[in-house]
Amino acid sequence: MVDSTTDRPSTLESSLNNNIQALFKETGGQNASQKGMLRWSLQRKLEADPSCSVSLIGLLVKELKKRQELIQKAQSFSHVIPVLHTLYSVVIESGFMIPTSLFQTAYDRLMKLLILPSPYSTVARSTMRSIKMEITTPGSLYLTTVTAEQNLRKEHHALKEKVFVLADPAVFSAPLEAAVRAHLEASNFLRDAPTLERNVLQRVLQTGLGMNCQSSRLAQALEALEEPMVEKHFQEVVLAVEKSLKQGAEGRANYLNKLQHIYRAILSASKEDGPRLDPGSVRSTAMPFPGINFLLWREEEDLWNLLANFACSNSASVDEEEKDKRDSVQSRDSGIVRDLNDDDDAAKSPVRNHAPAMVRRNGYKNSSSADKLSLVRDKMEACPGSSPLLDENRGRRTARVVVLGDNRVLGRLSKACHSIRKKESKHLILTNKLNIRLYYIPVTDGDPSLSSTGSPCLDGGTLSLSSLLGRVDPWYNSNINSLGAAISKLSGKQANKSKSPVQNHFLLDTLCYYLRCGTQPVNLPLYSVKITRSSSEGQYVVEEVFVSHLEADIPEFTDLKGKLSKKASVRLKKPAIKVFGAVISVTYTKISLSRRQVVDGEALMICGVVVTSEPAALTSGVNRLNVMFDSLNPAYNSTIKTQSITIRTLEHRTLSVCLDKDFRRTYADVQRLEITPCLDPGCDIGSQRSSVPIVDFSKYLDKAFSLPIQTFTGVTV
Repeated sequence: MVDSTTDRPSTLESSLNNNIQALFKETGGQNASQKGMLRWSLQRKLEADPSCSVSLIGLLVKELKKRQELIQKAQSFSHVIPVLHTLYSVVIESGFMIPTSLFQTAYDRLMKLLILPSPYSTVARSTMRSIKMEITTPGSLYLTTVTAEQNLRKEHHALKEKVFVLADPAVFSAPLEAAVRAHLEASNFLRDAPTLERNVLQRVLQTGLGMNCQSSRLAQALEALEEPMVEKHFQEVVLAVEKSLKQGAEGRANYLNKLQHIYRAILSASKEDGPRLDPGSVRSTAMPFPGINFLLWREEEDLWNLLANFACSNSASVDEEEKDKRDSVQSRDSGIVRDLNDDDDAAKSPVRNHAPAMVRRNGYKNSSSADKLSLVRDKMEACPGSSPLLDENRGRRTARVVVLGDNRVLGRLSKACHSIRKKESKHLILTNKLNIRLYYIPVTDGDPSLSSTGSPCLDGGTLSLSSLLGRVDPWYNSNINSLGAAISKLSGKQANKSKSPVQNHFLLDTLCYYLRCGTQPVNLPLYSVKITRSSSEGQYVVEEVFVSHLEADIPEFTDLKGKLSKKASVRLKKPAIKVFGAVISVTYTKISLSRRQVVDGEALMICGVVVTSEPAALTSGVNRLNVMFDSLNPAYNSTIKTQSITIRTLEHRTLSVCLDKDFRRTYADVQRLEITPCLDPGCDIGSQRSSVPIVDFSKYLDKAFSLPIQTFTGVTV
């Protein structure tokens, strides 16, 4: 006779195993419209039945063992990242007490993955850290995540996060904007502090106490508890978690005893006449959605204003503000005089007045070197696989910036980030207060099938950068590139109100998964452009940056080129056209096998130039530019590969230049272009006078400035 008690677990494990195998098989599939749905379905199943997390973790550990054996045999790293991120998401989302022995088995298995190359060892180490937290302090991962995302703690030193979703108006039509806003605004429902605090108490107590916690009775007691008492017990749990995390394994017993004490206090404090719940009902403790601020990104300064307001509003106590003032004005005759009245006004409105409230008095600013070192430290910590050098909670606030659009929105983000970095190199406002994380969800205003994210990066398409990210990170391609295709179709579905609300959570659930698990950056190289323009008053230079694409045309030949391109049936021969374009002077740096710089110069006859970026992820560790010179006769087209190039017009002609295919970033009457790798303004400490000698760490860093987009795998160059 078959024991029915063992039949259900085997059936459950079989079903979960089928889900896992289908999920990983989906990663390498070609059907973009269905990608991401299986991971979301598994997440919904876990929320509906938290007890299945035990079986799911066991299956994922077995899968890791299989992957490790496959690596040893065939050096195949396929599906390692998906398994690791699925394991992490189960650990953070599970509301069920996981046996310590199972956690220890998972920890030991992850330990064996640390010998793998990056990024696999980096993701494994991050997952290990999370499991270690849950072993020593059950429920701590959920508590720290929710309290930061929901800003439940009001202390100035508490961890806080904010999510900004910026959509490109060039891509988002009014119907699409309304549809996406409606989906994202669902995150603002049921986010009152008492409800969230009750959920945290329920989750941490039942996770930590396990069988010693009667979940339904606890839910009833929490519902009957008055809000001041809820706040009191919530703070007690927060302090208990913080103390246990500091003590490590030695503090586990005291932590569980404290949870037991809080649990009994809640039950005894609940009123007899409070609301009664169904004895079988349990409060939902699924991860709540973070508050999301959605807006159309119309002006470049919008990003700076959002970040500065978040960093400076209620960021420090009065005592700390006074300390900052004393530290800034203590001089030993430094020559700096501060107007305290003006400074008070600036503190109230940090965005409107960016000018420092200082006047020079034939002296130098002592804090300049320290500010520069802060920027260098920020640069070092931004490297893939790196760990915080000093305090892992430095800044205490995290701004998660999600941009929606095509290559154009990444171009605008690149320009905005470079501008912010330049401001920080002159006067620190954000660096010491804010950790900034950048996320990208590709959305196109055309037919997603016509801008396939699986197309090559150099096809010049509007989603070429998302294609690059998908190639270096298949898990990003499976979950995020597919999400962009789903977003593009939302405006057509908005009129259909019969859709279930659960289905509407697909966008929010996937976005939250990206925010919580997308911890590894891919650094997209940026290029600086010095544009020399002519005007009635003479020449002047405009400094710009681009991330993917620069196109320069000679207006006199644009119409002629269009007419010739329409005559597809006519084959051009060399004698057919004697003028192939205008003469330009080109000076560029050749890329040799020895990587020695060789400067070459040419005079070409062209009608246009197209410059595209080839990131190091696709070029064996070398960032380079692919420069294509167009002629009216295709037989005279030419291509070079370089890292820097200067283009100068002759014959009194000018160029029309467009950056990242964004018509809003078009420059006319251009006489000269100088394109070089963009340098980080924060890495140049310089030879400044200082009473304290400092070590110029910047000379050991790659000074190139890049755009770090969060992914699941990351790229180490």
